Amino acid sequence: MSTLSKNTSKINKKGFKSPVYNIKSVHVDKLRANEYNPNSVAPPEMELLYNSIKEDGYTMPIVVYYHEKDDMYEIVDGFHRYTIMLKYKDIYKRENGCLPCSVIEKPISERMASTIRHNRARGSHDVELMSNIVAELTEMGKSDEWIRKHLGMSADELLRLKQITGLAALFKNKEFSSSWEV
Repeated sequence: MSTLSKNTSKINKKGFKSPVYNIKSVHVDKLRANEYNPNSVAPPEMELLYNSIKEDGYTMPIVVYYHEKDDMYEIVDGFHRYTIMLKYKDIYKRENGCLPCSVIEKPISERMASTIRHNRARGSHDVELMSNIVAELTEMGKSDEWIRKHLGMSADELLRLKQITGLAALFKNKEFSSSWEV
């Protein structure tokens, strides 16, 4: 048994199998961007990504969530790899318009957190979009502790992001000491 097979067996015995073991080929017509990704890539890095995909192929799958209702896959991570496919006809043709996809099954709040974790591990974010995600998660009822844990933020960073979107709405359900009473 190979090392890979042994590792896969161990994962299966524990009841968890990483989605990357079930890569699907999905045509770009079945993929769409999410509405919450705060990551942006500068033109020189996009050119580098194109060159990487041109020379090495797609070496990392796009992480997606399947929406059964409309038979579409929403991108959780990999938007820029998807963009390369759409922008460069040589890549589209070589790959037959398909991208390797790893499907996750998580609710929207968990998908948002996954997007942030993937992005933060690689680079920087648009602060305004990050603050909007914090606001959305807060409105979904996620606690500060949940947000900090799942998005990998310090308490200070979370506070700064909340300040950008407006304090009143994001702190409306918080208790304050009596020194805050009017």
